[in-house]
Amino acid sequence: MTHHRTGRPAGRIRRSRNPGTHLRRRCGCALPLVGGLLMSVAHADSAPTQSDFGGAGIWQTPSARMAEDGELALTASHVHPYDRYNLSLQPLPWLEGIFRYTAVSNRLYGPEALSGSQSYKDKSIDVKVRLWTESRYLPDLSVGARDIGGTGLFSGEYVVMNKRFGPIDASLGMGWGYIGGRGDIKNPLSLISDKFDIRPASSGTGQFGSNHYFRGPAAIFGGMTYQTPWRWLVLKAEYDGNNYQHEPQKNNQTQNSPINVGAVFRPTRYIDLSLAYERGNTVMFGFTLHTNLAEGTGPAKVLDPAPAERASPRPTREPEEVDWARVARELRNNAGIQVSTITRRGREVVVSGEQEEYFYSAKAVGRTARILDNQLGPGVDWFTVASQQEGLTTAETSINRQHFNELADHDIDLTDFRRSAEQNAPTARNDEVLYRAPIKRTDQTFALAYSQSLGGPDNFLLYQVSAIYSLDYHFTPNIWWSGLVNVTLLDNYDKFKYDAPSELPRVRTDVRKYITSSTVTLPVFQLTGSRQLGNDLYGLAYAGMLESMFGGVGGEVLYRPFGERWAIGTDVNWVKQRGYDQDFSFRGYHVVTGHVTGYLDLGGEHDITVALSAGRFLAGDWGATLDVSREFRNGVRMGAYATKTNVSAQQFGEGSFDKGIYVSIPFDLLLPRSTTSRVGFVWDPLIRDGGARLGKRYTLYSLTSARDLDNFNDNLDKVVE
Repeated sequence: MTHHRTGRPAGRIRRSRNPGTHLRRRCGCALPLVGGLLMSVAHADSAPTQSDFGGAGIWQTPSARMAEDGELALTASHVHPYDRYNLSLQPLPWLEGIFRYTAVSNRLYGPEALSGSQSYKDKSIDVKVRLWTESRYLPDLSVGARDIGGTGLFSGEYVVMNKRFGPIDASLGMGWGYIGGRGDIKNPLSLISDKFDIRPASSGTGQFGSNHYFRGPAAIFGGMTYQTPWRWLVLKAEYDGNNYQHEPQKNNQTQNSPINVGAVFRPTRYIDLSLAYERGNTVMFGFTLHTNLAEGTGPAKVLDPAPAERASPRPTREPEEVDWARVARELRNNAGIQVSTITRRGREVVVSGEQEEYFYSAKAVGRTARILDNQLGPGVDWFTVASQQEGLTTAETSINRQHFNELADHDIDLTDFRRSAEQNAPTARNDEVLYRAPIKRTDQTFALAYSQSLGGPDNFLLYQVSAIYSLDYHFTPNIWWSGLVNVTLLDNYDKFKYDAPSELPRVRTDVRKYITSSTVTLPVFQLTGSRQLGNDLYGLAYAGMLESMFGGVGGEVLYRPFGERWAIGTDVNWVKQRGYDQDFSFRGYHVVTGHVTGYLDLGGEHDITVALSAGRFLAGDWGATLDVSREFRNGVRMGAYATKTNVSAQQFGEGSFDKGIYVSIPFDLLLPRSTTSRVGFVWDPLIRDGGARLGKRYTLYSLTSARDLDNFNDNLDKVVE
């Protein structure tokens, strides 16, 4: 397909993302925020009920069902002696992921001198994959595994199927390990090999023990869920595959009956309350917050300025007769664009600048068109917005003036308008400059920040509330200085006393000293320069205090062809360890670190991006990080990453290798005013020194995010908002 204005082919469509490039602490952003996030976006009413372990299921047993695409659920359940805190994600229609903390109330975490009376905490990750969906004759069929990346205390695998009969949803499955703890069935896989007869004991933590999977005796489990005539009440019953006589830490429990029964009460769209009677002798109660992030549209933007009304009578001015300084101010206030230049190309007017307000680019382009339409006579047919970020011009979006007005007047539909919208790579042209804005020298923000660490031996929840002042000063559009001051207002890190053992240079496990040594810190003090090295080639150089633990110098180059589904870049950095006070002092350790990173958008319906980085990490170890994420059309992103280096599991320490799960949500979905900011939650179960990367403030993949085209195309309906 070609376009009316230039005849050039359209670029391929992608969404913006920046996978796996930032420094992650043990739990990246505020878990207490999650409840508020869940209540702020649209909920899928068909969300299945959660099991005690999180994920779609009955009580102790999983089901083959999957939640709606984009579902997120936060569940807390108590059945003595276990308290479980689960976060369930549905990044794909056929993939469910769960991470969990289990508190064992009748076991201590460790020595009383270190952990006091804190109960033992176990961390784990679960995965479930649906093999096929229910049809008239076939059931849903799923296979899954619990505790695949934790201690293995509650590890188990299962195959389960579900079939619906009116209001009754019945499940039947076979479990191994903890799920099939009764072990009263000989493993059918022993027909393949007698190795499946024995399940090796768990050893170590954080390893994917593939030699355990589907090993040992098995057990049958199953049950049913009954949706009563009252929407707020669901009844559930199951036959448990565990007999609780082989519990971890010899914590065996009495089971009077393998039948577990109970009810789920749904008082609102986003809350489930669960009450059950399990093992024939124990009461379970649970609480679930759940929502569908993919379907979220956010609250009405009542605090946004109204779009410009169409001028009457219609203007007759030529571009040279317009007060462009006033128009630039209106573009900033109403379209969110910090204008750098306004130029003319024949019958086209081009606004170049940085978007500071609107997450959805179509909304900003539409507002820009309204403002320009009110200023210009009939001699201009096209309006173009050239997206810039930190001096880099990355993409141009153009819309036909006549077709935009016809869309606003409901004379054509969105499909017809889409045919006239263009996205192109910026190229050097002899444009007539109508207006050049003075450089915006300073950009400053004040904010409150919350950070936390979960699951440590000192205290389960360590938190810090800080006031942050950020200041950027631009010497030129492409050279700027950044500073960040952090003032701790409230924290309980006085309880943080335990430094984990390490056989590697302490590039991350000294985190306690960096947090507790000073109330006022300077995490960032950095000079940065950007440059476009070619049509699709970008460069970045930086020096200073680059993050809270390291300072030095470095550079990055990124090749990102416009409209393609891939990019490749490399960075090299010489850095030195900073003093614990995060001032201008340094410690003795220094290292050269850097990576080559390839990005691939797999395209298709689900918009999955894979990022693979290989190189040298901060502790001098060599290896690779694989980051896989899925972004929904509204900008919500779910992903997971894993890093493996050339250090042994013993050298790495607890966890064996670095791994984590993350969710990133545009604040635009949560607030009554448009914003380009995001809030993120990262679950990185342990802070270790192996596989640690430099936490850079800027990356070229992020700065060139406008080269991903889906934000505009998938949300084109916002062009008239």
